[in-house]
Amino acid sequence: MKKAIGVFRSYGIPLSGKNKSANFYKELRMDRVFVDGLIFELEFELNKIIKEEKIALLETPSELLHELLAA
Repeated sequence: MKKAIGVFRSYGIPLSGKNKSANFYKELRMDRVFVDGLIFELEFELNKIIKEEKIALLETPSELLHELLAA
């Protein structure tokens, strides 16, 4: 979990308060390329893979963490 928190911080996303449920695109104003990079780095650091069809549906940091923990 510490690795995941570190990756989120490196992208400027603190996982406290409202930020954990903020939409990547609307509230955090991230481009799809950066979200894909974030997902790649998290998968790499945690040695987990999220299915492509699930990646397309992820819109918040909490959803992403949930999928990583379930993978």
